Amino acid sequence: MKLNSQQQQAVEYVTGPCLVLAGAGSGKTRVIINKIAYLINVKHYLPKHIAAVTFTNKAAREMKERVAHSIGKENSRGLIVSTFHTLGFDIIKREYKHLGFKSNITLFDEYDQIGLLKELTADYLKEDKDLLRELVATISNWKNDLIQPKQAQAIVRDQKQQTFAKCYERYFHQMRAYNALDFDDLIMLPTLLFKQNEEVRSKWQQKIRYLLVDEYQDTNTSQYELIKLLVGEQADFTVVGDDDQSIYSWRGARPQNMVRLKNDFPNLNVIKLEQNYRSSQRILHCANILIANNDHVFDKKLFSTLDQGEKLQVLEAKNEEHEAEKVVGELISHRFMRKTKYRDYAILYRSNHQSRLFEKILMQNRIPYKISGGTSFFARVEVKDMMAYLRVLINQDDDAALLRIINTPKREIGTVTLKKVGELAQTKHISLFEAIFDFELIQNVTPKAYTALQNFARWIVELSDELLRGDPLNVIRRMLSQLHYEEYLYEYANSPRAAEMQAKNVSTLFEWIADMLKGDDFNEPMTLNQIIARLTLREMLERGEDDEDSDQVQLMTLHASKGLEFPYVFIIGMEENILPHQTTIDEDNVEEERRLAYVGITRAQQSLTFSLCKERRQFGELLRPEPSRFLLELPADDIVWERDKVTINEEQRQQELNTGFASLRAILQGKQGS
Repeated sequence: MKLNSQQQQAVEYVTGPCLVLAGAGSGKTRVIINKIAYLINVKHYLPKHIAAVTFTNKAAREMKERVAHSIGKENSRGLIVSTFHTLGFDIIKREYKHLGFKSNITLFDEYDQIGLLKELTADYLKEDKDLLRELVATISNWKNDLIQPKQAQAIVRDQKQQTFAKCYERYFHQMRAYNALDFDDLIMLPTLLFKQNEEVRSKWQQKIRYLLVDEYQDTNTSQYELIKLLVGEQADFTVVGDDDQSIYSWRGARPQNMVRLKNDFPNLNVIKLEQNYRSSQRILHCANILIANNDHVFDKKLFSTLDQGEKLQVLEAKNEEHEAEKVVGELISHRFMRKTKYRDYAILYRSNHQSRLFEKILMQNRIPYKISGGTSFFARVEVKDMMAYLRVLINQDDDAALLRIINTPKREIGTVTLKKVGELAQTKHISLFEAIFDFELIQNVTPKAYTALQNFARWIVELSDELLRGDPLNVIRRMLSQLHYEEYLYEYANSPRAAEMQAKNVSTLFEWIADMLKGDDFNEPMTLNQIIARLTLREMLERGEDDEDSDQVQLMTLHASKGLEFPYVFIIGMEENILPHQTTIDEDNVEEERRLAYVGITRAQQSLTFSLCKERRQFGELLRPEPSRFLLELPADDIVWERDKVTINEEQRQQELNTGFASLRAILQGKQGS
């Protein structure tokens, strides 16, 4: 596909600083790929003198592949395509002596970091998990703003911040003693090194003679400073971004880096990519109107040469359950009428918990789905634990499930004991459960471990026998109360809030099971065995679904949807306090939420449907939410609210039915012919 004039201009401008303001769906990645090819083939840059930096390993990998495909593997050899953090780590590994490190540097992940801080701050924070989390976030923010421990102590105001600054100093010295770095050091340390050491800075400026930065609007302070120091006075660079898609301020991103760029590089050439190749004209018109309510440093207006497209729909539901039923019902009928694929549909939401009911309704209707950018309900630890208990209840020979739960919650059955049980089971070709009752086991394990194993196994047998004779729901309730699983969650969770969410997921799972046992107008009652089989299959499908071509409805948060596109999009929960989120309203950061809504709208290619509830239950309280202000900001002529739909006449209804029957006939004929 030929580049348009703005894209061509962005590719060919290589003398000085350049900001490519790339609207949603405007082909920014094509510009970066073509620009790298142009620098090598036309401007005769050596690949090793060009660096392209982005934010995720996946984006870096894809970019590298596309460049190699465009100019050939041989011609791109030596080209640096990486994330900010990988580039930072490469600089540190080469300049470790200047930074006062030894060569064998260790990287700490977040668990190592929390473990060390917990140990170092026990006298200050008394192992308070909430305070520990807050400390980790505070240290991260200080590092992103290039603030070292001494500076932190000079700028803090209240008592808590003073304590945090002292903890930061301890952590800083301990990490040095370990010759270790955390994630934020990978940007902070090279940036400070370049600030303080002209020789090293000059060496890297000679090495990287042209810099390209993707998703520039997501940079934080230290990343911006690193860019500035790398490009030097020569300032041969291109940053590509969209201030309207800056949705990560909670991760330290600073949309105002767009303004800083303009101030720091007065001869900055701003090129706008405004032609969108993704969405209908109507969808873009609505997106433009919405985002115009935000303040802008650079104005731009997306346009499309695609069709005008259909009006945006608003579905109104009584409550959350009704919302899920309506959206899924709409999706089923739309797919039936249009003969589309499941993968053409995306359901987007503000917060992960909103997916729960949709998973339930999709599963009940046997619609395949995939959760992206969040943890699927069935992938959660607590749900997997409960599923394992249920699997063992209906089949004691399920070794995998037994191993998962035999010491969860703790029962004094350790790994040495389990190894002995496993060896006995293997020798005698029996299941682990049978091995627990084998007379030889008592000779192989300690009396204490033997008693613990017998108590557990007898308890499972009793519950299993009761299941054959009695009401499955009563058995499940009894199992839960004897397990004390909720107490176990509160003991081991990162915070009381996390434990509360986990406990809620457990009760949600059992509510679903209760509903499936009873059945409803659309679904026959099921036995517990059938339910477990259905849910286990769902879980297994999720584990093997990395195949991106599989035909599944896509469920994801608005944040995770960035950079993706779908023919048909549903954005659910369009209510005040959900989108915009209550926290951002309290923090007076509604502009970022508007950008988030804008990102959601511009994912849609052909049709866009919103949904909202008239009542919603939150933390046990019944709320009557207002429609989101963002819905009210959209142009009324382009929106159809369900309540305003004109009742269709009999002739139209007959026509719709005939279309539906024609589709059904075609499907049936296709099946007979195959």
